[in-house]
Amino acid sequence: MAATVDVRAGTVYLSAAVVERYFPGIDAVIVLIREGGLQVLPVHRMAAGGCLLKVRNAAGDRVATAPDVFHANGLGDWAAEGLAARWSAHHGALVVDLPSMETAN
Repeated sequence: MAATVDVRAGTVYLSAAVVERYFPGIDAVIVLIREGGLQVLPVHRMAAGGCLLKVRNAAGDRVATAPDVFHANGLGDWAAEGLAARWSAHHGALVVDLPSMETAN
């Protein structure tokens, strides 16, 4: 399965298949932008914080809202669909390469 992620105005959209594969049983994630990529890390204990992985529809698709992270990186209103995502064992995260700031704005 090729994993893809959509982003719209600070919200990360994950399909049910992506959640089941990379975040089974996870109710919260941490959303970061660093090293030129969007990183979505699982939170294994709710007390650790993070963003809720809210159920979006009956199919089980999920969303994580982190507008502050995107605004801090000049991507507050940025939107893209079908961004290729891959698991990084090094980061312990689902990683999405982001376009350069010139093409993102």
